[in-house]
Amino acid sequence: MCQECYSDKIRITPLLKPIDCLKNHTQYICGTCGRCICIEHDAQRGLQRWNFPFKSLEIAKLYLRTADYTMKKSCGIYEISNGKGRISYKIFAETEDLQLFLKKNKDKACENIAPIFFIEQYEEYSNTEVRKLTAEEIEKYMSER
Repeated sequence: MCQECYSDKIRITPLLKPIDCLKNHTQYICGTCGRCICIEHDAQRGLQRWNFPFKSLEIAKLYLRTADYTMKKSCGIYEISNGKGRISYKIFAETEDLQLFLKKNKDKACENIAPIFFIEQYEEYSNTEVRKLTAEEIEKYMSER
């Protein structure tokens, strides 16, 4: 597992429409393994990619580093269920953020008000970059997938 971005699959992201994402969105480029992680801010929703709900813990882990980097602290992944039994995973910077989310979303619940996954301590890495990729970088990244 990469100590910086928490993945053992260095070209797994972006998951959806990878060429479109790499071409049009700002990427967190892991300074250790080079994995690109979408860190784009969605102006319509006022959120970054890591704020969205994820279908699995494994997918949420792929975006956790962008939350940690954005917040400059260790964030956590929480398991959220709705009234119909559907499970999703959301990243929050603090337990208070989770509690505010639950207060606004009465149909959602978190059985254990503690993260099911987090990194013990936030660290900065010197070779990290946050920027849009060049056409050549996109082509190289996609060829390595």
